[in-house]
Amino acid sequence: MISFRTFALRRGERLLLSDVDLTLYDGYRVGVVGRNGTGKSSLFAVIRGELEPDRGDIELSGKIRVADVAQETPALPAPALNFVLSGDTAVAAALELEARALEQEDWETVAIAHQQLEEYGGYDARARAGRLLHGLGFPADTHECPVAEFSGGWRVRLNLARALMTPSDLLLLDEPTNHLDLDAVLWLEQWLLKYPGMLLLISHDREFLDNVATHTLHLRDGGAQLYSGGYTDFERQRAEQLRQQQIAHEKELAERAHLQSFIDRFKAKASKAKQAQSRIKRLAKLSGTEAVRVERQLRIEFGQPQKLPHSLLRLRHADAGYGERRVLHQVDFGLEAGDRIGLLGPNGAGKSTLVKTLVGELPLLSGERNAHPDLRIGYFAQHTLESLQEGQSPLDHLREQSPDTPTQALRDFLGRWSFPGDRAFESVDGFSGGERARLALALVAWRQPNVLLLDEPTNHLDLEMRESLAEALADFDGAIVMVSHDRHLIGLVCDTYWRVANGGVSSFDGDLDAYAAWLRTYALKEGETKPAPPVPLASNDKRLVARKVPNPYKLARAEAEVADAEARLTEVDAKLADPAVFADEVKVAELMHMRDALYQQLQAAEHAWAALYDSAG
Repeated sequence: MISFRTFALRRGERLLLSDVDLTLYDGYRVGVVGRNGTGKSSLFAVIRGELEPDRGDIELSGKIRVADVAQETPALPAPALNFVLSGDTAVAAALELEARALEQEDWETVAIAHQQLEEYGGYDARARAGRLLHGLGFPADTHECPVAEFSGGWRVRLNLARALMTPSDLLLLDEPTNHLDLDAVLWLEQWLLKYPGMLLLISHDREFLDNVATHTLHLRDGGAQLYSGGYTDFERQRAEQLRQQQIAHEKELAERAHLQSFIDRFKAKASKAKQAQSRIKRLAKLSGTEAVRVERQLRIEFGQPQKLPHSLLRLRHADAGYGERRVLHQVDFGLEAGDRIGLLGPNGAGKSTLVKTLVGELPLLSGERNAHPDLRIGYFAQHTLESLQEGQSPLDHLREQSPDTPTQALRDFLGRWSFPGDRAFESVDGFSGGERARLALALVAWRQPNVLLLDEPTNHLDLEMRESLAEALADFDGAIVMVSHDRHLIGLVCDTYWRVANGGVSSFDGDLDAYAAWLRTYALKEGETKPAPPVPLASNDKRLVARKVPNPYKLARAEAEVADAEARLTEVDAKLADPAVFADEVKVAELMHMRDALYQQLQAAEHAWAALYDSAG
């Protein structure tokens, strides 16, 4: 349980929260929402003990265990599986104690380590860590790769897996879906639905919030109000609340006018003085219900293309990849005016490769890329934000594209993208991730493209900006190809889907719900293979070959072998946990030899199971 009592919080001179009184209970899954700058991340910092409230109290019941995702991951030589396993510090310490004791043949300490592993549920810890890595997109043969070899986005996933591995009563997740593909987002949803503790979740993904949250905490104007249900439920309740507030305000205005009219008419008459004084008192006691203040809606737009030919771009029998490494084979893909295409598939299957090939940034290994002479591409990639020049302003960036355009025209355009007045002259150094993303999209829109190629455009965008982006894309007359894990956005914008998997690109007959069902049930056509995630190594950037869907009987047998090995190992450990057994050195040696053999058997069984499980999804 977490209780806030007359809680207030400042950051610098800004008052973020004031007079907050609310209680969150065990089992709540709370989506924390509000505009950027309302104090969501600062609230998490207070719960973690990194900030102190300026007034009031925050109480966490008992010895509550808190887990959250680290912001940085050092370039460690430790294997990914061990890094995730270290999230359970008690189990990791017991395993380390066991390893040292075995090396020193200290049987008494070995027994102590076994008791600890039994107490902490440590015997299946490696399997649990492997399942977390698998769910977040790491194939089995990357689990032993050093953390240092993974790229930044994949290290964020490692931090998330480590946080999920940590035993906790309260889990804090700040934008956990930002570096996940759609497959991993769907898996994370299911994992969080089974989490037994309290979850506080900051997210700008409304579908994710709707599917996970039992409550929504809305931060606004220094206040915090708790609503039941997910984000859509919150929107409905808040709309009704605002409607009732406006009705009450209008009724009060009418009553005030009526009372004031009576007072003005009769206060000078002796016969009505008493009634006038009574109405003056009533007027003074009216609560002063506020009118509903309409928040300024962010409105953006992609200007209509100057020229819009029907057939814009086509790939024929195209092989795409990097150097000698082919990622996509025999791709036939065309874009026509008005197309709205969403690309589906796990990270590493080749979605970004396809987008880069369409852009022309990545030359074909073979085949043809035919572009109309009037083709004008607007390209937003995940690295676009990094290309913004430090020390330069939004106006500087726009002037680089159009040096001959009058300054006022540039400022007018930036104002429509919420960089009004002096904001157009501010350095991007101090911009938030959302502001940088908005500027990058503005630079794309300035070119008046007739094709928009958008690779994860919603990272760092808040809910309001995402809604504005969806509206702007709906009004765009050109063609759109989008890669996004935001189901709400892709569902609003795209009307056809293509799946990138197993080195190919094919039309997907269905919507996002059908895709999610396909992932859950592995409802694959005969002979088709499930797309396998990549080996996400920064140093050699391998790709994993496609695997056959495993026989379910083989999968069941592998799981049974793991369970059998675990049970037999537990039985031996129970004997070794008895101090009396150490009086017989021969018996101890036999048990230790048996345990070593069973441990090797368990590792082999887990490896075989993980390989089958990984090929299944």
